[in-house]
Amino acid sequence: MDKLPVRRASRFTDIWSVPRDLWRAEHALDAGELARARALVGPLLERYPQLTFVRKIAAEVLYASGDPLSAADLFDRVIQRRPRDRASVIGLVAANAALDRSGDARTAAALLPNDVDVRLALAWSELVALGGRRDAGARLVAELAGDPELARSREREAMHAALRAIAAALRGEPADVRAALAEAERVAATVRATDRAFVGYLGAVALRESGARRDALATFTNAMEAAPESIGGALARRERAKLLG
Repeated sequence: MDKLPVRRASRFTDIWSVPRDLWRAEHALDAGELARARALVGPLLERYPQLTFVRKIAAEVLYASGDPLSAADLFDRVIQRRPRDRASVIGLVAANAALDRSGDARTAAALLPNDVDVRLALAWSELVALGGRRDAGARLVAELAGDPELARSREREAMHAALRAIAAALRGEPADVRAALAEAERVAATVRATDRAFVGYLGAVALRESGARRDALATFTNAMEAAPESIGGALARRERAKLLG
């Protein structure tokens, strides 16, 4: 024998690197570094697809970076093992809303019906997704206005204001649309670019529903440019293409 065989690191040894890389991916996600987050979770998901905590973080990253279809599948797998995992339920409702699957969004929301973020995501689905119950979405938006948890997050406040604008547009109340959009823009100015892109997408939907096509196109474009790799950017790009026909 010319040389001794090289001893390979065992799978058991390698797995200790998983928490470190997941922490890095979460940190990148929180910082809005979506490409870096995907680069970190991709190899982990490929190597450890059976680990629930890997699936969960990968789903969050994939959703945030504009792949709600893959995210929905992973969130669903997490929920099969942890039916009340809050982040996964919120993520599944949101992913289904993004995919225009309003019925699936309702089913997922029923797992944690009183959670503020679940209700926000469900309101989005009902107001915007195909097959959504617009009246139910408007009621949810009105009810959420009195939820004290709303004020604990600027992101929630901005999303709620944009949803109010959509509800007002569906009612045919242009003055309320503009007032709600002004509030959404004011609050969104203080959050991350990825969240601004999502709020911008919702704001553009409100403008489209109120008949302001030119303003809607411009707002969709601004949302795309704010964070092109994000879910907000991806949805804005999709809806802008539809509007251009």
